[in-house]
Amino acid sequence: MSSPPSTFASLRNSFLTGLALLAPLAVTYIVFAWLVEAVGGTFRPLFFFGLPNALRDHPSLLIAWNVLSTLLVLILVTLLGYISRYVLGRFFGHIAERFVLRIPGVSTVYTTVKQVVATFSAQNRNVFSKVVMIEFPRRDMWVIGFLTNRHLAEPSSRAGRELWTVFVPTTPNPTSGFLVMVPRESVTELDMNVGDGMKLVISGGAVAPPFPAPAGSDAGPPTPAAVPTSGPQS
Repeated sequence: MSSPPSTFASLRNSFLTGLALLAPLAVTYIVFAWLVEAVGGTFRPLFFFGLPNALRDHPSLLIAWNVLSTLLVLILVTLLGYISRYVLGRFFGHIAERFVLRIPGVSTVYTTVKQVVATFSAQNRNVFSKVVMIEFPRRDMWVIGFLTNRHLAEPSSRAGRELWTVFVPTTPNPTSGFLVMVPRESVTELDMNVGDGMKLVISGGAVAPPFPAPAGSDAGPPTPAAVPTSGPQS
């Protein structure tokens, strides 16, 4: 069993820890002070151009110039960060993506993952209003789907009954699937949220949410399940 560190070792470790915390601040201060001095020294002749010699060394004027040079450095640093983040970052990102897409095998995996992320991003998840269950592709064979639209004017009018659109994704790659128009009475709405429905589909049914949902979960209020009276025929 190791003995506790001595007082000297404890003080030494504390000093090194504090030094490590202060080092980034010190480097930042040194760089910023150097930038202010460099910019101030470069543009100072332009700022004082045409002023009498008696006013150039006035304390108030020097304070005003120090404030202006500091603001100028802040603007330049912010502009540099914006360019590196939004311009150079996108440029190098596109180059890296083109390089990955040229690698056999890796390009297929990368494209699939990118499509999955795009399909189930926060923006696209709002398209799926409800997790439902329908009989597909034949009677007594149930699949998980996502309700996308409850109002189909022309299809419902042509069919003579109210139709809902349901997206039935494939497993384990949910970026493809089937868009089916199902009679309202043939759609069984589930209590699980869209995120749990996605996990169920992607995992091939291995990850299923608990039922009934535990208290405090983000699942919506229980929805009476519609009893299917008709379904697709084999």
